[in-house]
Amino acid sequence: MSHVQWKPGTMVYPAPAVLVSCGSTRKEANLLTVAWTGTVCTNPAMLSISVRPERHSHAIICREMQFTVNLTTAAMARATDWCGVRSGRDYDKWRETGLTPVPGVANTCFYVAESPLAIECRVKDIIHLGSHDLFLAEVLGLLADEQYIDPETGAFDMARAGLMAYVHGGYFALGEKLGHFGFSVRKKKGK
Repeated sequence: MSHVQWKPGTMVYPAPAVLVSCGSTRKEANLLTVAWTGTVCTNPAMLSISVRPERHSHAIICREMQFTVNLTTAAMARATDWCGVRSGRDYDKWRETGLTPVPGVANTCFYVAESPLAIECRVKDIIHLGSHDLFLAEVLGLLADEQYIDPETGAFDMARAGLMAYVHGGYFALGEKLGHFGFSVRKKKGK
């Protein structure tokens, strides 16, 4: 097997395709598609998003120091893409996409009713990196669609939620489960 050297770039894929909601009033509430998001810490629970300073939502998040990350599904693909290519300066993205804004619980941002899981956050730090600013945020609360919660275990069934990922210009429905954490070293029963 041979590898070809390419110029440096950000090729960490697949990435979650999420809708970030921001703004505390219905008039200002906006949605922004973000693929550059990730887990930063478990205790305290923290995540990050990276946003270009020229994006409409950037100023809102900087002023309010809060946002909500809404996981997306295959059924939300068109709305998710639309929110990434249109500006909240020119459109009411909630109205245009038909997504439903619901007042937040742990912060004052609206979350997306159609999202299987909404992660309410408060910004702890903003790191200016160049083309993007990284918003480092503490997770204040999770809002889970109860249809995906296993009544016996109380666990959230990510596989049943039909989550979507972004891979280098394309959106993909997540598919077959290949294993669980630690399956490669798990001892077989009876041995």
